[in-house]
Amino acid sequence: MNKKIILASALSLLVLVGCSKITKDNYQVIEAGMDYQEIELLLGSPSSCDEALGFKQCSWGTEQRYIDIKFVADKVTFFSHKGVK
Repeated sequence: MNKKIILASALSLLVLVGCSKITKDNYQVIEAGMDYQEIELLLGSPSSCDEALGFKQCSWGTEQRYIDIKFVADKVTFFSHKGVK
């Protein structure tokens, strides 16, 4: 299954169940190389972002439960999570 179909399926599921977007299912969709816009479609607007010299680090969620993603030139390079179920 290609990445766009998976992303569309995950987004549709979220609309149907109305849950938080900070989920294990959404985290598993994230891949290195995805665009920042794709991530915003998947997770919504970030809780916080820090930018410097073409690097961006954004977090979605709270201190207890979050998805953290690092971007270079608006492409995912590294991602991690805490408390995501």
